[in-house]
Amino acid sequence: MAHAHRRTGNLTRRLAAVLALTAVFTVVEAIGGWLANSLALLADAGHMLGDNIALALALVATWSARRPPDPARTYGYQRAEILAALFNGVALIVIAFYVSVEAWERFSSPPQVEWKMMLAIGSAGLLVNIVAALLLHGSQQNLNVRGAYLHVLGDLLGSIGVLIAAVCTGVGGWAIADPVASAVLSLIIVYGAIRLVLQAVHVLMEGTPAHIDAKEVQAGLAELPGVAEVHDLHLWTLGGDHIVLTAHLVSDHSRPPNGVLRAATRMLGERFDITHTTLQIEPPDYNIVKSVEPGAD
Repeated sequence: MAHAHRRTGNLTRRLAAVLALTAVFTVVEAIGGWLANSLALLADAGHMLGDNIALALALVATWSARRPPDPARTYGYQRAEILAALFNGVALIVIAFYVSVEAWERFSSPPQVEWKMMLAIGSAGLLVNIVAALLLHGSQQNLNVRGAYLHVLGDLLGSIGVLIAAVCTGVGGWAIADPVASAVLSLIIVYGAIRLVLQAVHVLMEGTPAHIDAKEVQAGLAELPGVAEVHDLHLWTLGGDHIVLTAHLVSDHSRPPNGVLRAATRMLGERFDITHTTLQIEPPDYNIVKSVEPGAD
């Protein structure tokens, strides 16, 4: 538990650093986009503004997830991170749609842009987003942080798009490069956002974690000495990386219930890294006894 709190605290500090870094550059990019008359810069600034909001939400969600359980939330507040991830994904899709509409309008009459200013700001943005991506890299097993990481990657790709558009406009004289870069950026954003939304919905729907095979877990439990049958097995996750399991184990009376329970708990932790378990040991005739109504012959 102490290790989990240290890890969450580290994620909180990283998210805070990324938020501060990108918030400052968003202002710089918005001003530069307006002065350079560049849709790619303005679109990327708008994307970064949305990302700043998403990062702030991810930061709050990470902090909320550290709160201990209480009588009203017996599982704690880890689902706050999943809700933040869902919001981030939807926000990315909305931003990408807006960028696509603006890019489409500029295809017919591409405006003149200050490509040298685009090049300078795009280069600075690339450096900022590389630093931000490095700060969050390696923590994507947390779905909330993965959402923030996707936002940062979208910004990084946006900076690359701005650089390409600036070079094409300044060197090749292709004014259409600016809206083309914006359209390509929006497609990349949508792809990552849809995946994030689907993953968040899967968690909220109590889906089995993607890296665990429920049938393999059930088979592992059924192979234990003293277990005759396994039923009512449920696997889900609270915050994307906190796996919970419940199951009923039917005993064959060859081992005492305490021994079966200890063996099952140890196997689940060592083989599947599942440590939050609720196991019910039942005698073979348990379901028959349950089905008999009180007072029946």
